[in-house]
Amino acid sequence: MSEPAERAAAGPIRVLVVDDHQVVRHGLRTFLDIQDDIEVVGEAGDGSEAVEQAEALRPDVMLLDLQLPSVDGVEALRMLRDRGNPTRVLVLTSFTEPAKVVPALRAGASGYLFKDVDPDALAQSIRAVHAGQVLLEPEVAAALLKGEATGDRVDALTEREREVLAEIARGRSNREIARALVLSEKTVKTHVSSILAKLGLADRTQAALYAVRSGLI
Repeated sequence: MSEPAERAAAGPIRVLVVDDHQVVRHGLRTFLDIQDDIEVVGEAGDGSEAVEQAEALRPDVMLLDLQLPSVDGVEALRMLRDRGNPTRVLVLTSFTEPAKVVPALRAGASGYLFKDVDPDALAQSIRAVHAGQVLLEPEVAAALLKGEATGDRVDALTEREREVLAEIARGRSNREIARALVLSEKTVKTHVSSILAKLGLADRTQAALYAVRSGLI
């Protein structure tokens, strides 16, 4: 079975579009709705509405602008993280300075794109984020890692924790890691929590970056 056919068989990627400009939301919906494997399931015009929609609709991926009224994009990300919402968030921003994007990544975003992104590249990025990948430009990755607490470093991890960390860096979910390493999902979750605690990291995105920087993959 071809890759597009496999995606179609698995069902469309459900996307929530968040931007305070209706014309931008309309444009994104118009383009994404012609993709065979992507379905726009909702829109939101501010951060609080984005959180409400994400909780109600449980989309696979959220396209999120950072400049929003009432609750901005970074705060919306924090609210989603605090609620344990599994939606993967792809920031779509006009900011080009890494310092503007880093807070969103630290709050749980899976990557970011500039608003002048090629439409086909946007669709591919949605697919990549949905598959568990982290999308970062090199300069943003460097800014994210700068000053990052890294605890006792990788030598504090057990061999199994190193294996789990390497799988996180490959963008795999707990279920996929469990399958690859022949473990239960509960055991993988325990290992992930231990890794984050030992390295002083906040989330899987920082863990993936740490693994790359440490040469684990």
